[in-house]
Amino acid sequence: MLLLSPDKWNDYELIDSGGFEKLERFGGYILARPEPKAVWGKTLTNEAWRRQMHTSYTTGASFGRAGKEDSGTWHRLKTTPDQWYIHYRKDALQFRLRLGLTAFKHVGVFPEQAPNWDYIYTAVRELKTPQPKILNLFAYTGAASLAAKAAGGDVTHLDAVRQVVTWARENMETSGQGGIHWIVEDALKFVRREAKRGNSYQGIILDPPAYGHGPAGEKWKLDACLFDLLQECKKILAPHDSFLVLNLYSNGFSALVADTIITNVFGTTREKEFGELFLCDSFGKRLPLSVFTRFKL
Repeated sequence: MLLLSPDKWNDYELIDSGGFEKLERFGGYILARPEPKAVWGKTLTNEAWRRQMHTSYTTGASFGRAGKEDSGTWHRLKTTPDQWYIHYRKDALQFRLRLGLTAFKHVGVFPEQAPNWDYIYTAVRELKTPQPKILNLFAYTGAASLAAKAAGGDVTHLDAVRQVVTWARENMETSGQGGIHWIVEDALKFVRREAKRGNSYQGIILDPPAYGHGPAGEKWKLDACLFDLLQECKKILAPHDSFLVLNLYSNGFSALVADTIITNVFGTTREKEFGELFLCDSFGKRLPLSVFTRFKL
């Protein structure tokens, strides 16, 4: 099992974690946000956190209940813009991301995903198919889409939230890219239609939430829908010269669960690996944030 974390990212740093919070630097701004998995104590004092932070976030009353993530409030201690930009650079892979203070504590990027971006970039470049078709489901603001596009992929980016897809398009444009296909749709419905059409992809990326809703009010619950979705994805993943990446955030799913469900659906694969993605703070405390599995055919 692999334990992976971003490597030498100049525009991101986890400064400290603990007390169910994390203190992070995104570019030139330092934010304090809730983090349920930071069950240990802080290394720095609360006063040291306050001296460093530009902005902190307070959750709503129902945060964390039955999958709810109520909107909260940002508290600006120092001047912080509503939007700013950071760069991601790893060897030949480069792109730019717009960040912003959203009502749900997110800022437009999940930094622990950087090892998956690196994997996607390399996997697309290694495909023998010219301009391979890549499908990114639950694609959020598009970092994985940008990685696939930078590697030469013909990328379809799907998310159920129109505003998030617009945000991803801005990230494409500010990164000097173009030609990504944008879909606002329920992921399971889209994949089923693609299977009926006989379409296939050389790469599929999935980063599903624990709970969610499609644009027409479709309900998504990870443990109830994931197996069906993967079975449909098998129908549209090219049987040769292809890859799949699955990332899971739900607290109830382990890396072994992710690996077992992939094995059950797809059978024998090559170069399959699974593990956890984590962030390491400046004091060496490791904060696990998601599990993943990925393979090639």
